[in-house]
Amino acid sequence: MGLKLNTKIILGFIIAVGVLLLTSVTSWYSIQQLSYYTQQVEHTYQVLQGTANIRTHMRDAQSHIRSYLLLADTTALTSFRQLQPEAHADFEQLHRLTLDNLRQQSRLDTLKRLMADEIAYLARWTDRRPSGEAVRELVLGDRDRQLQLRNLLIRVRLEEEALLAQRRQQQDMYENITPVAVVVSAVLAALIVLWLFRQITREVRANEALQQELSRSNDEVARRIQIIEALANRVVQGDYTVKITDQEQDSLGNLATALNRMTQTLDTNFTALENRNRELDQFAYVASHDLKAPLRGVVTVVKWIEDELPHELSPQMRQYLEMMKGRLYRLEDLINGLLAYARAGRTEQKLEEVSVQQLVQEVAELVVPPTFRVATPTPLPTFVTDRLSLQQVFTNLMGNAAKYHHRPDGLITVTCRDMGECYEFRVQDDGPGIAPQFHQKVFLMFQTLRDRHTAESTGIGLSIVKRIIEERKGTIHLESAEGAGASFIFTWPK
Repeated sequence: MGLKLNTKIILGFIIAVGVLLLTSVTSWYSIQQLSYYTQQVEHTYQVLQGTANIRTHMRDAQSHIRSYLLLADTTALTSFRQLQPEAHADFEQLHRLTLDNLRQQSRLDTLKRLMADEIAYLARWTDRRPSGEAVRELVLGDRDRQLQLRNLLIRVRLEEEALLAQRRQQQDMYENITPVAVVVSAVLAALIVLWLFRQITREVRANEALQQELSRSNDEVARRIQIIEALANRVVQGDYTVKITDQEQDSLGNLATALNRMTQTLDTNFTALENRNRELDQFAYVASHDLKAPLRGVVTVVKWIEDELPHELSPQMRQYLEMMKGRLYRLEDLINGLLAYARAGRTEQKLEEVSVQQLVQEVAELVVPPTFRVATPTPLPTFVTDRLSLQQVFTNLMGNAAKYHHRPDGLITVTCRDMGECYEFRVQDDGPGIAPQFHQKVFLMFQTLRDRHTAESTGIGLSIVKRIIEERKGTIHLESAEGAGASFIFTWPK
């Protein structure tokens, strides 16, 4: 049974890649080895040069001392002293170069001792009076040291020359192998590429007809997907009665059937949700009338007791009655706040052009005492939005800024910044500020930083603000520090 064309191409490609990798690795290894042995040869030459330099320095050191003793030339002593650090530097370099050779390192330890002895011996002659007799004594006394130095350096040189011969042999071998490996790799690569090109060309010709068929199929699939997209857009717009008539038994047909079931389920659920909302509105009506009426009756009874028995009530009893009225007023405020929170974001939005500058002025006249000053240093925009919701937000924020201020007068600043798809509003005051640990607490229901016995502090106002803003996909956060005022920053979509 013959292999398929795709299988042949894959197998050929694997073989080609394997051959190319093998020849490439061989070439790379050959080049690396050639580079390595070239460096080793250069390294050996450096060791030989260092050995020769040390031998030269030792001969020159004795020569400088002889010149001084024979000719009384003090410049020779200067040259002798300058030569010592040079000899030491050459020895240190030779020591570094032979770190990979333990035998050479052992010889260098001996060489270092001999060099030190030679320098010390020659240095003793710098104090002698120049004369021919001194020269003869110097040469005779230094003969053994010079002989030991020369023999030791010869052994170092012979070791390196043996290494040089080996490394040159390896270098010559890889110099011959590397070009062959590169040429073989190039030839094999060309042959493999030609073979693959032939196979791929045949495959491409075979696929042209299939591609035309796929193009026709794609056009049909695109048409059906556009129908599904149109249904999705209508669902987003709130129409849950649409249906797709697609009877094909494939993935798109199954998707169309699933979308039809989804729209039917959404239509049923939203109908039920509308009924629940109506029930909630009915509950809000009952709560606002039937619950608040008994509260008002109890407050009235308390007032009657205070009016009818003004002289019979003890101071303690009057205090209890005042506490009762405070609790009743607070309960009424809580009921009103809960109703406002339940209705926040559920009322139908009425879009109209709103001048935020004018809106802020109107809110300031309603909730900000005349002793306070409201400033708008930056122009506030005019755009189309739900006026009532935005008015609720500004009313709560500006009202809180004045209500919780620690002075009877203050400054409230309202600014705006264009953020592209939305506006960022900032309501800032110069009040007592809020400590960082309470920044998240102020947005929770029934959470207030004031005494709970204070009737107007229900802890619902900022919760309503947060819900209204989040219903419109906006955000709100607080920037404040204790004693430095507070800034409420919220975003509002255009």
